[in-house]
Amino acid sequence: MIRLLLADDEDLLRSALAALLGLEDDLTVVAEAATSTDAVRLARELRPDIAVLDLEMPPTDGLRAAEEIRAALSTQVVLVTRHARPAVLRRALAAGVRGFVPKTTPATRLAEIIRDIAAGRRYVDPDIAASALTEDDCPLTDRELEVLRAARTGASIAEIATEVHLAPGTVRNYLSSAMSKLSVPTRHAAAHRAWEQGWI
Repeated sequence: MIRLLLADDEDLLRSALAALLGLEDDLTVVAEAATSTDAVRLARELRPDIAVLDLEMPPTDGLRAAEEIRAALSTQVVLVTRHARPAVLRRALAAGVRGFVPKTTPATRLAEIIRDIAAGRRYVDPDIAASALTEDDCPLTDRELEVLRAARTGASIAEIATEVHLAPGTVRNYLSSAMSKLSVPTRHAAAHRAWEQGWI
């Protein structure tokens, strides 16, 4: 029996997936989580064979949860996403994620992928893999990425400055530069764009 942890902040989707996967004779859902924090906590408590994590999950994201789970446990991870960016795929593979699938994957196909991963194989959606070969380079500097990473939590300029050990005016300059390069009107939009692209 393959023991599963499912984590997705959309309750209806998570419940439906749990019900569908529960119909499989060799799969059992041992826990469900609505946040990345709960996913990590439940993985540590229950040590499932495989954690199926939504990439876009508060308060951090599924990739951060995957990194924490893989650092502490032998639990394998499958990331599920609506729109995967190639850089996110590379970070996921570097973190030891074994599966990367779009949310459009039917439950029966996901069950097959889970079995393959339980048997030691890896699965990456072909469209995501193909896009990884044609990714645009990141136009942002390391410092711009650093302040955007801090901005993603909704922190104020002063809080970002404290976190990255820079003066508030310098933080504003880096944010302004990043917003200009990404052609977006706010720091939050810039942070979201950088996250979507997998740069942070």
